[in-house]
Amino acid sequence: MKLIKRILIAIVLIIVGIAIFNYPKLTIISGFAAKNMASNRFIASRTVEAVNANDHNVPLIKLADVEVHENEVAATVYGLMQRKSVCSDGLGCILIDDDFDISAINYKPNRNTTDTGLAFPFGNNGTKDTLFDNVDYNQLEMAIDGAFTNAEVQKTRTVLVSYKNQIIGEKYTAGFTKDTPVLGWSMTKSVLATLYGILQYQGKIEMGYLPFKELELSGLPGKDPRDLISLDDLLRMQSGMAWDEDYSSISDVTRMLFMARDMTKAQLKTDYTLNSPKIWNYSSGTSNLLSGILREQFKSHQDYLDFPYSALIDKIGMRSMLIETDMSGNFVGSSYGWANTRDWAKFGMLHLNKGKWNGEQLFSPEWIDYITRPTSQSNGTYGAHWWLNAEGKYPDVPKDLYSANGYQGQYVFIIPSKDLVIVRTGLAESPDFDVNKFISEVIKAIN
Repeated sequence: MKLIKRILIAIVLIIVGIAIFNYPKLTIISGFAAKNMASNRFIASRTVEAVNANDHNVPLIKLADVEVHENEVAATVYGLMQRKSVCSDGLGCILIDDDFDISAINYKPNRNTTDTGLAFPFGNNGTKDTLFDNVDYNQLEMAIDGAFTNAEVQKTRTVLVSYKNQIIGEKYTAGFTKDTPVLGWSMTKSVLATLYGILQYQGKIEMGYLPFKELELSGLPGKDPRDLISLDDLLRMQSGMAWDEDYSSISDVTRMLFMARDMTKAQLKTDYTLNSPKIWNYSSGTSNLLSGILREQFKSHQDYLDFPYSALIDKIGMRSMLIETDMSGNFVGSSYGWANTRDWAKFGMLHLNKGKWNGEQLFSPEWIDYITRPTSQSNGTYGAHWWLNAEGKYPDVPKDLYSANGYQGQYVFIIPSKDLVIVRTGLAESPDFDVNKFISEVIKAIN
């Protein structure tokens, strides 16, 4: 009997230990479930059943129980650690804490969503019926269809191929259409970078700007070594500030996205090491720090909220696009940009055309040279908030390809030498979704 009691006590202690160790993770699980369900339901208009069966059918997240109410979603894990996400017009869905005053959300960006009446891409009045003699449409169809085969593994949702600013192929899986907004995750980083390109073109900021020195960001008395960090360093993720981009544990990035009230401050709380040459370290915290620095360039919060839309998003007719904010009213520039597939393609086309849109120059043509110049120690894979193929990461694809990439395989590929913009969204990335094979098969269709 004593042995049995000891065994039972040991089992109980093990269970308690496991519970204590994993309890903090529950807030991340329930936070993700509440936030992701709310945004998919109220921004993308997807059903609860579809989100649960696909997006949330992954380890840990599927443990969450989700309740959907009007403009609000609550989630728990085994009845513990409830988290809520509230949705607000123009701001998307905001993951809140227990002390957050919902009445504090009394702001929203001003939008101009008047359509030009033109065909895509300069409007939303259909597409031009264009056939190119040098496009093998059978090969193109096979390439696009190939992205949707083995659906349980590749998990492709949407694909669009644009050649010389015209759609030459697109396809959508069940539950998604050309009008369905898709979360770009880290593709939002490239949108954020473009806003800085626009400010530079307007003569309002330079890449040598020292935000820590000018804005006293650290809050520390005396000289701070971070005073030497430039805007260029931040856009290239080579600031020397530590950051743990691990989504499988309680890390810098998960604490920021699912626990922080002000996400622009998360990077400021990490260690800093002065490295020469500076080490490239991918950091979503840096992107949200940049969102906070962007806010400081405007006289009012309203001006900050309006700028991405008036200067870029609405300017090129991305009417479906929305960048969500945190509890402090900052754009989550690291992760929370939504747009339908055609609007993501417009974003790519703006860059293919070197900043010119329907006759208007939004950023300098030289900005493309800047964002596609490889960052030191990135092995030719990263520029300034854009991913590169400069050293042949995709061996069968032109090296001038650059792209906006997002978690779970969201991509806007731009290939200037082929006049191509390719958008692919889904729930799987390499190796389950073979980017090199897909892009090379598309390129074979262009003769």
